[in-house]
Amino acid sequence: MNTTHFIPWRHGRRHPPLISDSPQDAARADWLYDAAEELLRGNNVSFQRRMRPQQGVTAEDFALAVDEYVNNRLADSEVNTSALGWLIITAERGHADKTAIAELLGNSDHPLGKLGEIAETLLDPLADDALIAKAEDEL
Repeated sequence: MNTTHFIPWRHGRRHPPLISDSPQDAARADWLYDAAEELLRGNNVSFQRRMRPQQGVTAEDFALAVDEYVNNRLADSEVNTSALGWLIITAERGHADKTAIAELLGNSDHPLGKLGEIAETLLDPLADDALIAKAEDEL
């Protein structure tokens, strides 16, 4: 996670502002947060700079990253309960066991939780190009 301080009331933002809080850093943080929210909703995030191929992260890319993250936690014995079993059982019944989800994902200080962290990890390398694409679209 970036070097940030979470001050929920500052600037009306829903995410932690960057320490430098320059306009470029703020725009980057806003884009990352908004794009992460889109992935958490199951949507793809994409953009295209002029004369360049389309870039982005698909919902499937995100789901695979979450799958890999949870599988690694299980393989590293970071989950010491039957959380995965309970999650599958409750999902089959049409419910979600939030305790099992929390156990599988682990703790996070991110406003969107561990899923937000995973999403931003995928999106971070694209943020600068996304901002350039946005500026190009506004010309």
